Amino acid sequence: MSDNQLTGTCKKRIKEAVCIDTKRIFDSCVSKDCLEDLRVTFFSKSQRLIDEAVTIKTRECTVEEVSIDVEEVPFNRGFYSVDITFYFKLCFDTYAAPCTTPQIAIGFAQFSKKCILYGSCGDVKVFVSNPVSEMTDCPTAPQYTNPVAKVQAVDPVILSTDVLDSCDCSICINSSFPQSILKSMEDSVPSAGASKAVLVTLGLFSIVQMERDTQLLIPAYDYCVPDKECCCNTTNPCDTFQDIEFPLDEFFPVEKSHSCQSCGEDSEQEDSAE
Repeated sequence: MSDNQLTGTCKKRIKEAVCIDTKRIFDSCVSKDCLEDLRVTFFSKSQRLIDEAVTIKTRECTVEEVSIDVEEVPFNRGFYSVDITFYFKLCFDTYAAPCTTPQIAIGFAQFSKKCILYGSCGDVKVFVSNPVSEMTDCPTAPQYTNPVAKVQAVDPVILSTDVLDSCDCSICINSSFPQSILKSMEDSVPSAGASKAVLVTLGLFSIVQMERDTQLLIPAYDYCVPDKECCCNTTNPCDTFQDIEFPLDEFFPVEKSHSCQSCGEDSEQEDSAE
């Protein structure tokens, strides 16, 4: 790229090339998984609400925890297998009788998958000085430059919910959950002797990345100096509220025809400009 082109695309010229220590993504993949008939595990109180309910509706589902395990693939240097287990928290509205106030039952489900990604090679120990280590003659425990897996996921889409008799359900209850989930429940032992079983089908979107610490040479334009002052006026809450714009979009949603028309006009303007 020439200097003229660089000046046209960037507001400021590159001042220098700087070396930074950061994580580099060596490999990544996108997943769109349909998780069919996951059995929901309930604890005693929630299972009792499920057994007594005549109607059950799924309110929401969230990704509560994710367990990630990375291991090197034998005889395939530089590649690593990533074992991922998603733990979902589901909330159900249970109705003991028609036209009554629902009670909330909380259950958990899990899904495991494996993928193989390239993470490059290298096994270096990194020692870092800090105030704690200066009190002794040795630094703290070293860090390793082995690749790490990073998982990004959005809360799943609830596709269907089925309620069956426990004797008709061939999927066993899974009682293996992280301690963070078990501690959040009053009773950490899954309920036994349930008369009803709940199966859910979820749609999950996720991205898996393989990262490794590395040094990169990047162009530097300038320091990131903030260009606005912080608004710290909290003495009068009404004055602060008056500065907030009225949320018109919340009251008057944009129509589909208008949005499509505006997109078409914008594309036509861009084509004419080119």
